[in-house]
Amino acid sequence: MQLHSLLLALLALGSAPAVLAQPGEPGQVDELVVEVLSKPEECPLQSRNGDTMSMHYTGTLASNGNKFDSSRDRNRAFEFTLGAGRVIKGWEEGLKDMCIGERRKLTIPAHMGYGARGAGHQIPGGATLQFDVELLGIKNRAAVKEEL
Repeated sequence: MQLHSLLLALLALGSAPAVLAQPGEPGQVDELVVEVLSKPEECPLQSRNGDTMSMHYTGTLASNGNKFDSSRDRNRAFEFTLGAGRVIKGWEEGLKDMCIGERRKLTIPAHMGYGARGAGHQIPGGATLQFDVELLGIKNRAAVKEEL
């Protein structure tokens, strides 16, 4: 299931009972943690709000490492517009200023992920999430004038 489909599922589950992650579980964080795993030597273009980004990602629960979603398993990149509010807040913040070809590990607290409700049966409420993300490309970027 794609990340945006997961978000839609979250909205549809408004009346479902929540299963909460327990405070103090392994991997829980209170703030977004961004780790750069690899970055190209040259970075002529960095991501910013309004960019249509093409990404590969693998999402796991920080508490136990269980994978809940991966674009790589589908052999299909995920595309979205940064800053448009169509992905979780942890992605909106954690993917800014990223270079094409860069890989990051995002550790996302529940309040920047799926919150107290979680998403479906795979992401419990209150869960800290980890994403291994790779920026494959940036599309629809307006031409940038060179500064004199």
